[in-house]
Amino acid sequence: MAEAERIIGTPDTPEPAAAEPEQSGAERPRGKRRIAVLFGVAAFAYALDLISKMIVVAKLEHHPPIEIIGDWLKFEAIRNAGAAFGFGEAFTVIFTVIAAAVIVVIARLARKLYSLPWAIALGLLLGGALGNLTDRIFRSPGVFEGAVVDFIAPKHFAVFNLADSAIVCGGILIVLLSFRGLDPDGTVHKD
Repeated sequence: MAEAERIIGTPDTPEPAAAEPEQSGAERPRGKRRIAVLFGVAAFAYALDLISKMIVVAKLEHHPPIEIIGDWLKFEAIRNAGAAFGFGEAFTVIFTVIAAAVIVVIARLARKLYSLPWAIALGLLLGGALGNLTDRIFRSPGVFEGAVVDFIAPKHFAVFNLADSAIVCGGILIVLLSFRGLDPDGTVHKD
């Protein structure tokens, strides 16, 4: 009778001890690879931002802007104590706390990460947040009140940096992943 049930398609109940270790053992390396991708992308974005800001401070600050594409795109060193578009300059400490909170949330979320696209998106957010947080902690006028170095100046738009670009790209990717129903744990849901 048991043979007939298997042939008809009635599910057997596998022994939990044999099935469980195989499944969790297969998921662990996959999750670790996604965490490595997250921190690899974050380190790359952070290093690129840090190096670009060091070059801008050394070579461009206190000099005239460099035109890249006529007056449509310039490199111009600006210190921004506020958020995007220069808003909230009186709230630098709050922006520092928000960036630190984002970093903590991403680090905690990394434990449940099994999706490569989410690893890339969160890595971009983490690298960008670390880049701007580094400025807020270590640049003048003081600890937790530092001004962020911005230098990419498109015509009729705010001046920004590579950390801001990483944050925006990571945010857009998260929105797209959410619309597609892909969760950080790798599951897909349909709403």
